[in-house]
Amino acid sequence: MKVLVINCGSSSLKYQLIEMEGEKVLCKGLCERIGMESSMITHEANGDKRTTPAIFPTHTEAFTELVKKMTTGDGKVIDSIDEIDAIGHRVVHGGEKFKKSCLITPEVISAIRDLSSLAPLHNPAAILGIEASYKVFGDKPNIAVFDTAFHSTMPPKAYMYAIPYEYYEKYGVRRYGFHGTSHKYVSHRAAEFLEEPIERLKLITCHLGNGSSIAAVDQGRVVDTSMGMTPLAGLMMGTRCGDLDPSVVNYLKYTLDITGHELDEILNKKSGLLGISGVSSDKRDVEKAAKEGNPRAQLASDMLNYQIKKTIGSYIAAMGGVDAIVFTGGIGEHDADSRAKICHHMDWLGIRIDTDKNKSIRGDVCEITAWGAKVRTLVIATNEELMIARDTKEVLEKNAG
Repeated sequence: MKVLVINCGSSSLKYQLIEMEGEKVLCKGLCERIGMESSMITHEANGDKRTTPAIFPTHTEAFTELVKKMTTGDGKVIDSIDEIDAIGHRVVHGGEKFKKSCLITPEVISAIRDLSSLAPLHNPAAILGIEASYKVFGDKPNIAVFDTAFHSTMPPKAYMYAIPYEYYEKYGVRRYGFHGTSHKYVSHRAAEFLEEPIERLKLITCHLGNGSSIAAVDQGRVVDTSMGMTPLAGLMMGTRCGDLDPSVVNYLKYTLDITGHELDEILNKKSGLLGISGVSSDKRDVEKAAKEGNPRAQLASDMLNYQIKKTIGSYIAAMGGVDAIVFTGGIGEHDADSRAKICHHMDWLGIRIDTDKNKSIRGDVCEITAWGAKVRTLVIATNEELMIARDTKEVLEKNAG
């Protein structure tokens, strides 16, 4: 079985074609600047990676071009689209309606569109990709895989906000959580590595990157997560503020005399590491500036590490213990210094990492637990595309059966 995994933005289209027998990536690529001048496609296959100019007025032309790349020339990996069995689409927000991946129907598209108010930057882009997919691939099965689905096991005490209950009933105001595909992949990969059924494990998965979130996974079920109704909540991130006293929003709006849209830009795109450091939204740049003596960069780094440490501690309390901590994402996988600082002084919780192992990460899964530590600490390379492909295969087989 071959599955084409699609992740659409408003002006981009990322793709991977995966052979499910052996879970081998046959090709992958990115269509950029869709609907703009100077569109381009980067296609990687057969050990070759090339970027070429293209014309993409819409996502339909992007799909047509990626099909051309997959079926002709040096990047050819299949003879025709007849070899593709299904298309799996990443959809950011499934609300309360979608608690697992599903076959896309007109009713599903309508429901995803209705949820666009909760994810205005992401759900409309996913619909563009889905509709373009039908134009190019005809009646091939399309599967929706939702970022929020893995978190749907949270109990009300974790996902409810303490505001009038009617706002939840009428408008769906609650915590949903995001990065669910990544949290699902690394939690299952951790259980596999630890050689224990996930139903017996208490895990804390830390997806740390430009966008960051942490999840408490108890016996394979998420019981809490740091992001909220939107991906703005939780930890401070590259440009996002994270959790904030709600009164700050009103105070800034009226003090600065700005619109809600302008304030949203500040909180989503000018805050976080960038806002505190004044240097960059990239943790690597911030750390470099901190080492050069920049006090604001040092503060930004300290704040993020502290928030992660505090969240891990609270989730240990929520689950009544923990078997393993998992680091993933750009920062989680590659920033040894941050991992060391986050785990520092957590010995009393059974968490202690080996300094040498932490500095020499190798492979998709690496254990950095210090000798004698009661809690195991892992670094796992996430693979959201593979998780989407697996979910797509599972839905396809269930519907066939």
